[in-house]
Amino acid sequence: ARVVPTPAQATAAEDPLEPLQWSLPAIKADQAHQKSLGSKRVTVAVIDTGVDDTHPDLAPNFDREASVNCVTGAPDTTAGSWRPAAGESDHGTHVAGTIAAAKNGIGVTGVAPGVKVSGIKVSTPEGYFYTEAVVCGFLWAAERGVDVTNNSYYTDPWLFACKNDPDQGALVESLTRAVKYAERKGTVNVAAAGNARHDLASRTIEDRSSPNDTEPVTRTVDPRVCPDIPTMLPGVVTVAATGAKGWKSSYSNYGKGVIDVAAPGGDSTVFQTPEPPAVSGLILSTLPGGRFGYKAGTSMASPHVAGVVALIKSRHPYASPAAVKVLLGLQADAKACGAPYDYNGDGVIDAVCEGGTSYNGFYGAGVVDALDAVRW
Repeated sequence: ARVVPTPAQATAAEDPLEPLQWSLPAIKADQAHQKSLGSKRVTVAVIDTGVDDTHPDLAPNFDREASVNCVTGAPDTTAGSWRPAAGESDHGTHVAGTIAAAKNGIGVTGVAPGVKVSGIKVSTPEGYFYTEAVVCGFLWAAERGVDVTNNSYYTDPWLFACKNDPDQGALVESLTRAVKYAERKGTVNVAAAGNARHDLASRTIEDRSSPNDTEPVTRTVDPRVCPDIPTMLPGVVTVAATGAKGWKSSYSNYGKGVIDVAAPGGDSTVFQTPEPPAVSGLILSTLPGGRFGYKAGTSMASPHVAGVVALIKSRHPYASPAAVKVLLGLQADAKACGAPYDYNGDGVIDAVCEGGTSYNGFYGAGVVDALDAVRW
């Protein structure tokens, strides 16, 4: 007789590439999938370089109604306009797979493989994320009832946009209003902390890369006056990255009072080697054209958190963004600073972690926990 699997057995089956995804057990997502894959009523919007919704691991969960091209600052809903064009970045497609690649016997598995994912394309063909496009993305997500946005970028051309500069201040203000509007509409906004090894709680940071679309100048900024946007805007969940050993990734920005939570973003195998059967310390996910590949960055950490937020929202569909963020922090696995941070073993301290076990500058409230997200 044919044996009909129970729901738990049905969700337990591994996709072919899942054993290579060390990041799933790192946040207990593999255990969470035994209980819940997330709700189809929850949508996570990937505000990014575009998402290839034809990918066989993304197509089953793709939300076309919540997808759009906002590159010009005005919504373009032409079918497929949200996809990356040939030669454009595969970044957004990789991010989308980490969030919600389907558990369908193909490729990889997302953190929340039962929720919906949409693509909101906001980057130019050259890869710039300009304010008018990003504002359009947040407003579109808000008006379409999107539950979570993932933001794995900073808003060009300023790595840090200074509120006391008339032009840069206008960018900060417009994006602040858009983010607040989305949150008032019920959206939880999650963002990558950045990959420059900066202490975002410091009062002085040297920025040598801005403006990045013309001739950069070297300037010293105070992040309290010149935030990295959108990740340092009020209400946004700011995510630091960890590697396969669970330590802060070598490149990850950090800062007590800035970082909310941490999640796997990968790191060089030289620094943090995963346990077999995983073979790379980077994050494996979907790429355009039905392909799969590895990337690392806080860009990869943020979608792990967005996926966990989607699981919380699936469990608590009527919870406000504020309540969801409280649960995210309470459920996170607290992680102490640990030994002095010398990631390459050369005897030089590369970053200073401030704070205690329950909250610190490297990990915030801790590493997110997908299992608690589905059972609390």
